[in-house]
Amino acid sequence: MQPEVTRRDRWLALAILAGVLALAYLLLVHPWWTAPLLETNARIDTLRDRDLRARMELGQAPEVRERLAAARAAAGSAPGFMAEANVQLATSALVQRLEQAVLAASPGNRSCAITNRQPMNDTRPERFPRAAVQVRLTCGNPELAAVLHSLESGSPRLFVDNLNLLAQRYQFSAGQGSGGGVDVSFDLYGYLQPGTGAGAADAR
Repeated sequence: MQPEVTRRDRWLALAILAGVLALAYLLLVHPWWTAPLLETNARIDTLRDRDLRARMELGQAPEVRERLAAARAAAGSAPGFMAEANVQLATSALVQRLEQAVLAASPGNRSCAITNRQPMNDTRPERFPRAAVQVRLTCGNPELAAVLHSLESGSPRLFVDNLNLLAQRYQFSAGQGSGGGVDVSFDLYGYLQPGTGAGAADAR
């Protein structure tokens, strides 16, 4: 006579069967099918994200090119660096720029004149080569303001430093009369592009 199968035995058999199936899944199905499938799906999602970013970047490329062209055009129209190949040529350009500014402020040097201009040997270590000139002027107040504005607002960008003013009265030429003016000295300098040749020379 066979023993009677109880309800408890049935549940125990089902539990054992479920455990065997789970173990078989972990040992056979998951490593060979599920894990590779999940990894493939993750790679697909990554590739989709990369493709989306690439499409967005390509879509922005025309706008980026336009902005870059505008920035280059702005830099070309108002360059910050002097265009000369070395400090010697840049120093000569500084003197020429100074003479033009004084002539524009006072045609014929009637109320503003250069009394001294001396190239400076700049030995301070800086990232960009610098050309500098020590300047001394005798000018009326309006003419001096015009000269300084012309030097600092033009292109390429120049800088005025160590400005010293001494009030005095003077007469430039016959018929002009005498009036209040200043004897002024300052350092005028500009920067060159990195990699340009160094070397200072007198420019008079």
